[in-house]
Amino acid sequence: MKALHLSRLAALTAAAALPIALAAPASAATSVTFDCQADAPIVGPQKVSLNQDADVSAPATVAPGGAFDVVIDPAPNTVPSDVSGNKVKNINTFALKFPIPANSTYVGADLAGGSGLGSTAPTIAVANGVATLSFPGPIAGGATFELPTITAHLTAGQSGTIETKLSGTSYSDPGLTFKAVASSIIGDVTAPTACFPNPSPVFTTTTIG
Repeated sequence: MKALHLSRLAALTAAAALPIALAAPASAATSVTFDCQADAPIVGPQKVSLNQDADVSAPATVAPGGAFDVVIDPAPNTVPSDVSGNKVKNINTFALKFPIPANSTYVGADLAGGSGLGSTAPTIAVANGVATLSFPGPIAGGATFELPTITAHLTAGQSGTIETKLSGTSYSDPGLTFKAVASSIIGDVTAPTACFPNPSPVFTTTTIG
């Protein structure tokens, strides 16, 4: 698996890359660029870019009504300790969303591993056809962390294709959200940050048949 690459955020925010990677028999490298906007106090909204690479995979075919797994296996990453001269105290309140693919049904998910994410373990919840990986953190500036491996269990529909993608189309419809706390000349500031993949690639395509 390739290491994830984070762009350093400008102004009063810091970013953490949360990968969505689907795994099964075959694999391929995928790159995602998140378009992010941090709502920083005083200075106002700050637009930033977050780049992320990951190996992704899924079965090329699945039988109608067949069961298959989606595996998300993030690489370790490090929170920046300093951004634009401002000390990053922590990043927290993560939520990463991805839609349950059309022509499939969500059955359940398992989480394994992960480190440096705070005292509360991450969870996955599904509502309105969207799965959300979330955890409160915090993760201190300069700290190394690793997200858990996620194994999602799905059932194929009767026909068509199953495409895997991230959620998010705009700052008001984000697929990734978090908060960054930084020290500045005016004291500690918290910048809620909303991100969406731009462009939004199709990670895998599985044909039912």
